[in-house]
Amino acid sequence: MEIDPFIFRLSIFILSIFIGYYVVWSVTPSLHTPLMSVTNAISSVIIVGAIIAALAGGSGNIFDTANVFGYLATILAAVNIFGGFLVTHRMLAMYKKKKDKK
Repeated sequence: MEIDPFIFRLSIFILSIFIGYYVVWSVTPSLHTPLMSVTNAISSVIIVGAIIAALAGGSGNIFDTANVFGYLATILAAVNIFGGFLVTHRMLAMYKKKKDKK
């Protein structure tokens, strides 16, 4: 009996969601800022691939599947990068000394 490749890939995807959830939520707060920096670096590589996918294709039709998913991936990666920088900035602000009010 052969397993359908779609079911096999779907099960790997679902398992990776659970593993990613437990890995991210088990990170201690002191490691969160370096982890966000690495995540932003990975997202910047993803955004380059997404732009290439969005602009791929020789036909005049801009609504090919690869183009649509490329544009969607570009938008999601940009939101991820922007949010990562906001979270990193906020985490680093927690470590700054507060000035005394007089």
